[in-house]
Amino acid sequence: MAAPKTQAKAPLDELMMAMDVVDTLRHEERVVARELGQDDRDEALKARLRKIYEGQGLEVTERILDEGIAALRESRFVYKPPRPSWETWLAKVWVRRWRYAPWAGGSAVLLVGWVVWAAWSGGADERLAERIGTMASEVSLLAETPDARTAIATLADRGQRAAAAGQTSDAEATLTRLEALKTEIQAAFEVRIVSRPGVPSGVFRVPDVNQRARNYYLIVEAIAPGGTALPRTVLNEETGETKSVTIWGQRVPKALFDRIAADKQADGIVDAAVLGRKTPGQIEIDWATGLPGGAITEW
Repeated sequence: MAAPKTQAKAPLDELMMAMDVVDTLRHEERVVARELGQDDRDEALKARLRKIYEGQGLEVTERILDEGIAALRESRFVYKPPRPSWETWLAKVWVRRWRYAPWAGGSAVLLVGWVVWAAWSGGADERLAERIGTMASEVSLLAETPDARTAIATLADRGQRAAAAGQTSDAEATLTRLEALKTEIQAAFEVRIVSRPGVPSGVFRVPDVNQRARNYYLIVEAIAPGGTALPRTVLNEETGETKSVTIWGQRVPKALFDRIAADKQADGIVDAAVLGRKTPGQIEIDWATGLPGGAITEW
């Protein structure tokens, strides 16, 4: 087992010897300059090196001497400082931090903090774009209709372009909308007409722009399978304001309004109370009958 160890060490030993040869040549700069100016400079150099090493009791092979002279010419084993950059400048500041510490300790801390912040913020938009893409994929897997998937893809593309442009607030708003959309797609509920004491089941409104017209609304709520009323974000068509409510007025045709009114007058209960259904995988509510659209949050 001794022989392999000797063979394994040989290249390293020879490398160290070649480095020593180069170092010796550098310490003999005047001799090197003089000898390199002659035609037989290589042989003269080798002869001088042999003499130096023999005086130290060391035996140096011809190959190592040749390697040493070649390395000197090629500037091997010479430290070459890196090109100036902010990274090398920062590294020098760190190495000499104790020299600067008495008068610039606070500044050094601020500098390091700034560098860390710059490195983090530089990739923040990329991470935000990745989060948008991941969330969009999750929501798209839940969606069961082409319209829902198209809406998700459009929203995700808008958010990722905002992140790429450095428009962080817009990108974050898109991520929030995707998260809300995920919750919405997962939701399941029935839109039921309210039928309990103290709350009207329907109201009508006279629009300001046409005092002879009437808009009819059924008062409804979104009821989950467990019986809980879910909050819904509803746009009030009269005020233009959006609110989160658990009860609102859904505009319906007069014929449907009259039919529900007659149903409730019969026994005080609305028997056909389900106005629409929302199933998981969909965004829109599947209404039981064609509605003109529009809603109110106050009456």
